[in-house]
Amino acid sequence: MSNPSRRGVLQLTAGTALLGSFALAGCGRGTAKAATSSAEPVDDSPATGTVNVWAAQGDADVLDKVIKPFKAANPKLTVKFTLIPNADYYTKLQAAIAAGKGPDVAQFFPESQAQFLDPSILRPVPDGVADPKSFFPSLWDAGVMKNVAYTVPWYAYTYALVYRSDLAKQAGVKAPATWDEVVPFFKALQRAGARHALGADIGWDIFNGQDVAMYAWQAGGSLLSSGGKWTLDTPAMADAIKYNASFFTSGIADTAGPTFLDAQPYFVSGRTACMITGPWVIGQLDAVAKKTGWTASHVATAPLPAGSSGSVSFSAGGSWGVLADSGNADAAWKLIRYISKPSTQVAQYKAYSSLPAVASAWANPAIAGQPLLDAFLTQLKNTRAFPQVSNWQQVATRLGKEMEAVAKGKGTAAKAAANVQAYAESLGAGKG
Repeated sequence: MSNPSRRGVLQLTAGTALLGSFALAGCGRGTAKAATSSAEPVDDSPATGTVNVWAAQGDADVLDKVIKPFKAANPKLTVKFTLIPNADYYTKLQAAIAAGKGPDVAQFFPESQAQFLDPSILRPVPDGVADPKSFFPSLWDAGVMKNVAYTVPWYAYTYALVYRSDLAKQAGVKAPATWDEVVPFFKALQRAGARHALGADIGWDIFNGQDVAMYAWQAGGSLLSSGGKWTLDTPAMADAIKYNASFFTSGIADTAGPTFLDAQPYFVSGRTACMITGPWVIGQLDAVAKKTGWTASHVATAPLPAGSSGSVSFSAGGSWGVLADSGNADAAWKLIRYISKPSTQVAQYKAYSSLPAVASAWANPAIAGQPLLDAFLTQLKNTRAFPQVSNWQQVATRLGKEMEAVAKGKGTAAKAAANVQAYAESLGAGKG
């Protein structure tokens, strides 16, 4: 299963200034409606001409193969792909857009695309391209700014609990359903033989910040008010920070490791027994264990344990947009429409294990027949989009950094929340 941009595009753009010529995206949550008054509807005539597509290496590597039926049905169309390493992708795309030399179609990442959601950068999604209600709501919302949709979701992922089912069976415990059950469950896994129960992220960066954000949602908090003000210094945020820190202070996770790349070897070897991670690991653990069938006999998944406001995670993945200065927008949208079809998203899954953003595609036997994916489907139905403001990544990075002292028992959650709030206020919430 593919490993999206967790240590790629997001790390590159976090904490960096955007190119000065970029219009900053506005504030506020999206809706399931797309205003398309400025976009010509897309008809069913054949696509013609040339469409230049830029994408990050990874899930898009197989896309030329996946769209072969589309190209066959549109013989007067040429689709040219440019695949760029994850770590360089947004930098190159930003530079190309600023220079007026961008592609027709560009891939984006729902969790980090807010800075592009502006009519000076992207065209609104026209009628006839995609049905907003066919996608997981938070993924569609991530591409909507001021009631205008600019991107169309492509593939999806979220976080769930991945744990050693063999150790849980040995310990006689079931997956925790609530925060209160988490530490006892993890302690039981350690008694069953795991050195540390949880292989927690120790980067103290944007990804820790994203984790704390979803815990804040679970605790009933928010990140931005409806008026676009940061709401980070709250009891819910303090509870989220305490909850995340409790993994370390209770001894179920180690502040010395594993690192992101070591997480799976630790898990397979028993040095850890649980990961809070994305669905890509399901298809990778057999290779790490060097044994076919190891995953099926050793691994189980479950939705994230619920806080006082339920089991909420974040939505992430890939999306597509057409640049404002595209010379062949009609064909570009027809290509995106084809990529958005359930059958195409199933073909993408079969080619690269990219999980569909279209909810109905999950009913296909190729996906529905994978029981370890069930928890991720359940979780995707209860996700939120990160704030649609240009500096969310900077705020999330600071939140992750503030986590370090609390996790190591050298700071308080209240102080960390206050520090993040002050930092966020110093940045503002992006320009609307």
